[in-house]
Amino acid sequence: MKTTSRSLKAALMLGALALAGAAQAQDFKQLLKQHTGQAAPAGGEAAGGLGALGGLSLPAIGGNTAGNAAGVLQYCVQRKYLSADAVTGVKDKLLSKYGLGGAQKPEQSPDYQRGLMGVLKGEGGQSFNLDAVSGKLKDKACDYVLNNATKLI
Repeated sequence: MKTTSRSLKAALMLGALALAGAAQAQDFKQLLKQHTGQAAPAGGEAAGGLGALGGLSLPAIGGNTAGNAAGVLQYCVQRKYLSADAVTGVKDKLLSKYGLGGAQKPEQSPDYQRGLMGVLKGEGGQSFNLDAVSGKLKDKACDYVLNNATKLI
C-alpha cells in the first residue's frame, strides 16, 4: 500500500512539473512577443528568408535596410560584440554604396539611428530589438548582421 501511495505521489509531482514547464515556455513566448513585436516561430524554425537565432527569427537584411544594418553594426562595436576592425570597412562600404556616406551623414538617417539603439529593421517591415535578448544571442545576432551586410557590398 505504501509503495502504491509513493508511486502515485511521484507521478502527480512529475505531472505538475511538466505542466509548470509548459506554462513557463508559453510565458517566454508571450514575453518575446512583447519585446520584439513578433512571436517565436514554432519548432525553432525561421520564417522564409529570415535568419534563425536560437529559435528566434531575425529580419532579412537587404538594400533598403542597409543604413539600419550599418547602425546595428556600430551598436555591436560599441557594446564589444564585434571588433571595430571587423566592422569599419564593411560599414563604410555599405554606407557609401547605399548613399549614406557622402553629403548625407548616416547620423541623419532615422534607420541608422534605430540601428544605433539596437533595433534591426528587416525588409518586410519586421524588426528585432537586440536589447531584448541575452549576451550570447546578441553576439550571434551581431554576427548575423555582419555576415549579411558583407553580402550587400
